[in-house]
Amino acid sequence: MADERWPELGDAAWRDTRDTLHLWTQIVGKVRLALTPWLNHSWHVALYVTARGLTTSPMPAAGGSLEIEFDFIEDVLWLRRSDGRFRQVMLRPVTVAEFYDDVLIALGELDVAVAVNPMPCEIADCVPFDQDTAHKSYDAEDARRFHRVLLSAHEVLSRFRTGFLGKASPVHFFWGSFDLAVTRFSGRGAPRHPGGVPHLPDAVAQEAYSHEVSSAGFWPGGGGPVEYAAFYSYAYPAPEGFSAAKVKPAAAFWSKALGEFLLPYDAMRKARDPDAALMAFLTSTYEAAADLGRWDRKALEGPLGEAGKVRSL
Repeated sequence: MADERWPELGDAAWRDTRDTLHLWTQIVGKVRLALTPWLNHSWHVALYVTARGLTTSPMPAAGGSLEIEFDFIEDVLWLRRSDGRFRQVMLRPVTVAEFYDDVLIALGELDVAVAVNPMPCEIADCVPFDQDTAHKSYDAEDARRFHRVLLSAHEVLSRFRTGFLGKASPVHFFWGSFDLAVTRFSGRGAPRHPGGVPHLPDAVAQEAYSHEVSSAGFWPGGGGPVEYAAFYSYAYPAPEGFSAAKVKPAAAFWSKALGEFLLPYDAMRKARDPDAALMAFLTSTYEAAADLGRWDRKALEGPLGEAGKVRSL
């Protein structure tokens, strides 16, 4: 059951699929960016986990709505209009450039006019989508395993979110950094973020981190000093002593290179109770950020939610 809920992720073929999917989600995400009004902390650009993959959710388009969904069960990118029209782009081993063209053609056939910036975000060494012929991998079984990880991580992150009464983000998928995230806010403002994220305007990073946060999520690795999949947790601004905090489980550690705590995915999935190990990581790293940062925990926290049971006041 653990293998089904938390399948293995890590071979070279998966990494090739992962890197191609990252860029494909950026193409769809940039359509969402172009069509959706700005929401605080860039929440308007995120994708959301579904029972079949990842979706934009409905977006305003040409007097109606448009939704784009990665369906990893049938290996299809669905583009659906609220008037009943739809188009399909098959998920298969093609270059990023070809996938980009296919998406733009499908949008045109649905009468959705949208200007997409073809330069990827948050990737240091990259080329525009329409010039990328290097990334062209798609292994359907790897994509389905990734989706199962997203579903399981989404469930645990969503449960973790129920214990916070203050401002908190949805559990959402950021295509720029290619991670599933949930963020808690202390309610206080934060120092201006220095920016410097590759191919991302400094103003975007500064708006995203305008307030103190404790953020956690799942990242499948790649594009930096850590290649393997891991759960992460960080605070902005990081309070004094945060990097030296004692966190759980034993496999979790502070990554100086990334400036955040990591729990390697492989270590978590091999734990006797993977869900409990992940919840311990999320809870202990948040508590370290909140205690060292002097958050008003009494006002901000509550018991974890239970299905069908109203929160007791």
